[in-house]
Amino acid sequence: MSIEKIAVIGAGTMGNGIAHVAALAGRSIALVDVEQAFLDRARGTIEKNLGRQVKKEIIDQSAADAALERIDFTLDLAAAGEADLIVEAVLEKFEIKQDVWDRLDAVAGAEAILASNTSSISITRLASLTSRPEMFIGMHFFNPVPMMKLVEVIRGHATSDATTSAVMGEATALGKTPVEVQDYPGFVSNRVLMPMINEAVYTLMEGVAEAEAIDTVMKLGMAHPMGPLTLADFIGLDVCLDILEVMHSGLGDPKYRPCPLLRRMVAAGHLGRKSGRGFYDYSE
Repeated sequence: MSIEKIAVIGAGTMGNGIAHVAALAGRSIALVDVEQAFLDRARGTIEKNLGRQVKKEIIDQSAADAALERIDFTLDLAAAGEADLIVEAVLEKFEIKQDVWDRLDAVAGAEAILASNTSSISITRLASLTSRPEMFIGMHFFNPVPMMKLVEVIRGHATSDATTSAVMGEATALGKTPVEVQDYPGFVSNRVLMPMINEAVYTLMEGVAEAEAIDTVMKLGMAHPMGPLTLADFIGLDVCLDILEVMHSGLGDPKYRPCPLLRRMVAAGHLGRKSGRGFYDYSE
């Protein structure tokens, strides 16, 4: 299947990154959101990130201009009806995704592949919201999308071989390295990563060491590019909590129980970089 037009639903951090990468690869993009302010912010982010690539001589100015021209920033969900591939990148809440997929299933073209950028929610469960589960798949991009090479391609229970092959090929065409995984809570990336972050939060809560010390041990002792608490702040503590909740519920194993300190910080609104405060202070 040839993919020329892509609809990205949700213009936040992940959505605008996916649109950026796909537009640079020559795809026509419909970037859809529910408020003009969200679309305006996405345009500004994409322009800034394209500018950085030009400054670093990764691309030239003409390529940046052409990529931006390929993106239609729209409030109209019906724009997804012309897409060969629809990628949903809304908030990591099942109820929100359910509402989006209920509407997308009605407007999507008969041959369109449906994909979710979810980082933990069951692809099989999301696919069941549509009339074509065999054409539904997970495409889990990583933040920041223009820089990170990995895409987890997650097969739901009914996902067809043809759908998987097409999405693996498209991820490669977008300059990414796709890895096929099966639909279990947390997939591969978060099933391994989130317990480490959660244990780091427990280590902090129990007074074993301060946040900076915990991160330093993991950076210098384990050769991680950033410590787990810094990474949690970057991801968003609310996102980490949501993923751990999905894994704890889906797998039923107490080792995935979110740390009480993580719950308390999220309740306090200390979500990491995006709120100005998490395990570290970003107010300046």
